Amino acid sequence: MAAQLYGVIGYPVTPFRDGGIDTAVLTTVIDRLVKAGVHAIAPLGSTGELAYLDEDEFDTCVDASVAAVAGRVPVLVGVSDLTTARTVRRARYAAQAGADAVMVSPVSYWKLCEREIIAHYAAVSDAIDIDIVAYNNPATSGIDMSPELLVAMSEDIEHVTMVKESTGDLSRMLRIATLSDGRLPFFNGSNPLVLDALRAGAAGWCTAAPNLRPQPCLDLYTAVTAGELDKAQACYDDLKPLLEFIVAGGLPTTVKAGLDMLGVPAGEPRRPLLPLDEAGQAELRELLSR
Repeated sequence: MAAQLYGVIGYPVTPFRDGGIDTAVLTTVIDRLVKAGVHAIAPLGSTGELAYLDEDEFDTCVDASVAAVAGRVPVLVGVSDLTTARTVRRARYAAQAGADAVMVSPVSYWKLCEREIIAHYAAVSDAIDIDIVAYNNPATSGIDMSPELLVAMSEDIEHVTMVKESTGDLSRMLRIATLSDGRLPFFNGSNPLVLDALRAGAAGWCTAAPNLRPQPCLDLYTAVTAGELDKAQACYDDLKPLLEFIVAGGLPTTVKAGLDMLGVPAGEPRRPLLPLDEAGQAELRELLSR
């Protein structure tokens, strides 16, 4: 299964309407990404506002996402939750719905020790028969997993087969490659770091940017894999202002605003997140017009 995940992994937003999931617009968002050429779809990441969904909404989003993809590319579903029990439930639901892999970040109110993190991932692994991407993003989860821990879990926990590293620290990716002798695929989750990460051997790029400018994202990945580093640099230079903007402004907020500008009514982010302000909209409109 791990070999099926590579390249540009597109992260769709979760559109809301009348207090619930707008599955029609979600289908449109995902279809645009697949037709643009992304190599996989990852609903319910940070961009998909997973932290703000209840369980029924989670299930609805999973079902609609898998149906929208319709087997055209792999589906990686975010299932993270504060509790192990709900994370396991979500992972089981995603697996039964047809997801190819799940992404798990050890979200926590209390800081977890390594023993607790390992037990959390082991419980998810024991509950499913598909792969797990261990997602390290301390900025959102509050937990920072070291390369040593990530590699150890991949060796000791059956379904932990990949890592998404989002700290923006290239040395961590290089350390994962060294500790695993290159056997543990790692994915870049830090948009501004993408060029350096792909050059360093990242198996792919997990990003919301293709919602707004898919072709330059794909061109960047293709250029790096083809060894055309000058072209890759040019693609990155073109994308960099947008990548920095959507990260600084918050992915759900900025990407939903951008989709609306492109004629896709993705709605507003869920409170406490707020829609993009007028100054931000003007800047984003200029970035999308380039």
